[in-house]
Amino acid sequence: MTAEWEWDETLFAGPAAHYARGRLPYAPGLATALAGLLDLDGRGRLIDVGCGPGTVALTLAPLFGEVVGVDPDGDMLAEAGRDAARRGMAERTRWVRARAEDLPAGLGTFSVATFAQSFHWMDRDLVAATVKSMLQPGGALVHISDLKSEPRTVEDEELPYPAPPHEAVQDLVRRYLGPVRRAGRGVLPHGTPGGEAAVFARAGFSGPQRHVVPGGPALERSADDVVAGVFSMSGSAPHLFGTGRDRFEADLRRLLREASASGRFSEPSPSTEVFVWRNDAVGH
Repeated sequence: MTAEWEWDETLFAGPAAHYARGRLPYAPGLATALAGLLDLDGRGRLIDVGCGPGTVALTLAPLFGEVVGVDPDGDMLAEAGRDAARRGMAERTRWVRARAEDLPAGLGTFSVATFAQSFHWMDRDLVAATVKSMLQPGGALVHISDLKSEPRTVEDEELPYPAPPHEAVQDLVRRYLGPVRRAGRGVLPHGTPGGEAAVFARAGFSGPQRHVVPGGPALERSADDVVAGVFSMSGSAPHLFGTGRDRFEADLRRLLREASASGRFSEPSPSTEVFVWRNDAVGH
């Protein structure tokens, strides 16, 4: 991914159990927006690359005949399988343990491929070219993320609870893990790479078409939710704290109590930014 860092299997070791509770949801209108943008009608095949616990794959599953989620972390896929069963979608979903760099892995062709805040962990030029070869003519690659330009707090005196103290939480993480972002066994001194548009254009995709799906009403979050959110991140995965994990969690909960005596927080529901790239013969 970068000259300073190489992927290893510990990158998301441990966060899977915290995802569902800790991660903020994508915008509630995401599936409806993509159905309109891509003319989805319940047929076709979706591959979600770096699917994690199936958050996006299962949100979009009713729009396809078959959904394949690919991720290198077995715990993430186990969570995805359990959630698919709970939602009654086990028959139309398949979970494949593999790195994106291992594709096409005999998985066939697809009408849509999604990357939801996962592409930056990959050998991007290789993966973009491979996924293009797996898409049907006219198929779409969809890059999905939270709208990064939105503030993480809500300035509204009528909200019932204070915002989570995100900056103070990150300061606490740095006290335990050091000033440079951790990622698996390595570090990311310069963060994860951007410039996805150039990568997709080099691979021969046309576009993009950009769409912002508005977030919903402000969310109510408990201290347990915020703690789960911290442990769901690669840079503060539970194993990174070693024997200091319990001490870190105790300090984190103390910090949250100081920020909100009730243990409740109000937080914006983020908007979702979508870029649609097409697999056709038109240059960028």
